[in-house]
Amino acid sequence: MPQTVDLRLRIVDLHKAGKGYKSISKSLDVHQSTERQIVYKWRKFNTVATLPRSGRPAKMTARAQLRMLNEVKKNPRVSAKDLQKSLEHAKISVDESSIRKTLNKNGVHGRTPWKKPLMSKKNITACLKFAKVHLDVPQRYWQNILWTDETTVELFGRNTQYYVSWSWSWRKKGTAHQHQNLIPTVKYGGGSIMVWGCFAALGPGQLATIDGKLNSQVYQDILQENVRLSVRQLKLNRSLVMKQDNDPKHRSKSTTEWLQQKKIHLLEWPSQSPDLNPIEMLWHDLKRAVHTRHPQNIAELKQFCKEEWSKIPPDRCAGLIHNYRKRLVEVIAAKGGSTSY
Repeated sequence: MPQTVDLRLRIVDLHKAGKGYKSISKSLDVHQSTERQIVYKWRKFNTVATLPRSGRPAKMTARAQLRMLNEVKKNPRVSAKDLQKSLEHAKISVDESSIRKTLNKNGVHGRTPWKKPLMSKKNITACLKFAKVHLDVPQRYWQNILWTDETTVELFGRNTQYYVSWSWSWRKKGTAHQHQNLIPTVKYGGGSIMVWGCFAALGPGQLATIDGKLNSQVYQDILQENVRLSVRQLKLNRSLVMKQDNDPKHRSKSTTEWLQQKKIHLLEWPSQSPDLNPIEMLWHDLKRAVHTRHPQNIAELKQFCKEEWSKIPPDRCAGLIHNYRKRLVEVIAAKGGSTSY
């Protein structure tokens, strides 16, 4: 809408003189919808002046909001209290609640940060190189890879809360101590298990629980018992390529010789690269499914892991492989850094 009252009055005068909106628009270079709003206000309120606005005026000017948003962009971990102090230095007085509300209105919300491995410049460069080299690899290449990995699954502990809705509850005041509103905790997490698993485009392969310490010999035994079985199960070619990470047990002299004897080719893999590894998504699915069942001991934890791994839909695995190029594109866009994966 035009800012000057004089221009608004001229629009009304021309309208009263019988001029049409199209004619006024041409002569004053004003949009017709703006003219209609001005004439409507004049007819209803007998004025063209800006009317008093309803509601409480904003506590923060647009300039103050921009200052605050820039600070949050520079330091996403800054607290509302620190923002309040910063604004006070600029002679802007506002409480912490208003700061949070203003950030929310601008699409900025407080969230728990994702946990990802720390990446060195060398790691980032290697991830970027991998993505670029493999960007235009035919889809059939990815379909003949056996993706393998290990992960730790806790029985109780803080990490289990991430996977289940019972990390919070609706409750009334004074009922926090009641059984249904508590999260069971056990000293040192109540124990955990390590599992080795694999998958390919056709679905999940074998899952093995690891008892005791994982060393090169134990790792080779796991591969001996599970790789060929998974290859047959997933209908992979005998000239398959296997993905494993760069753990010392995987790269030891004895493991390297064992893989060569078995004629298992390895996908050259960059270190610290979970965003490139699609099996990470399946580990997330597995842990969520297992902890939804609330295992009470290590035996149940092992049982539930095997049962839930076998239930992973083949379509889920197929989708991860079918969309793998998108993952590479995102890594390239992030210049080898962290992505939404």
